[in-house]
Amino acid sequence: MELQPIVYTVGETSFTGYLADGSQGRRAPGVLVAHEGNGLSQPTKDRALMLAELGYVAFAMDIYGVVGAPLERNQAMLRALMADLPELRARAAAALDVLRRHAHVDPGRLAAIGFCFGGTTVLELARSGADVACVVGFHAALSTTRPEDAKAIGGKVLVCQGADDPIVRAEHRDAFAAEMTAGGVDWQMLVMGGVAHSFTNPEIDALKWDGFAYDAVADRRSWAAMRQLFDETLGPVAA
Repeated sequence: MELQPIVYTVGETSFTGYLADGSQGRRAPGVLVAHEGNGLSQPTKDRALMLAELGYVAFAMDIYGVVGAPLERNQAMLRALMADLPELRARAAAALDVLRRHAHVDPGRLAAIGFCFGGTTVLELARSGADVACVVGFHAALSTTRPEDAKAIGGKVLVCQGADDPIVRAEHRDAFAAEMTAGGVDWQMLVMGGVAHSFTNPEIDALKWDGFAYDAVADRRSWAAMRQLFDETLGPVAA
């Protein structure tokens, strides 16, 4: 299966995302996929392909609009977007609209998933009131400067976290739980013992960062939890 590059714009900035169509020509649920803080790379594209193999139409969005930037540049863009939630939400909404308008996507059956900063991005998309059946964050930063916007979340929320994640600690998980509950959200959290940050990324170990590690079991368990939520909220697909 091939990835189709799609160029889209937000304001004056151009972005290039990659679409994987597993619909076999039928109307199928669409899944937005948001990348980690290091930019849109092969692991995120692979997730889009994995979803297409399951029968979904998946679109790997580009959060930054810059390809191949050094780590320091990506980190600076991440910090800037976290300080400008309207811009982050607008970028996610534009990518969701690209997916929604695809000929084989059922616009009434949309979901969004994200990894690390991408998980944060889809949570902000949900807080913006976007019309998605569910969002799933994998090792996502859970904090927001606008927790009151949780009341705008209409879909179901799943976050999958490592108990040994040094970035998202127990107090962050507790605050997120309180936020979701106060907002009346249908939410769940999968917390896995002995699991660090970036547990879904098989390339992360090469960086040798403390508290960051791939975990095949946690990867498999969290993906299975996502699929169960998809079955509940998006309905059947023809794989």
